[in-house]
Amino acid sequence: MAKINLVNKRFRELRKNSNLTQAQLADFLQVDQSYVAKFEKGERRISINILEKVCNLFGCDLKYFEDEGEKFISMSIAFRSNNLQAEDLEVISAISKVARNIRFINSMLGEAAELEG
Repeated sequence: MAKINLVNKRFRELRKNSNLTQAQLADFLQVDQSYVAKFEKGERRISINILEKVCNLFGCDLKYFEDEGEKFISMSIAFRSNNLQAEDLEVISAISKVARNIRFINSMLGEAAELEG
């Protein structure tokens, strides 16, 4: 139950810290606003597919929702506008996904260099 509460809490924090409304995030996720509201309150569970879309949007890993000690640096600069539409969030999500992949590749290269050295 604690992990579920962590997922709900972090989901809500990411949305609020990015100044997105429940309606904006719901539009991006292609769900009803009530789905987001109920999930944030712990009244509903979230699918892994939706959680992956959230990770892509905010630039975090799934581990961030599982491990309370897991940290990440938010890309909040991307969310400065108050008039973001689902299409804008799709672009931000794609860019965040590329950034996450680059971080992953760099970490793998670093590990490979350590093994060689």
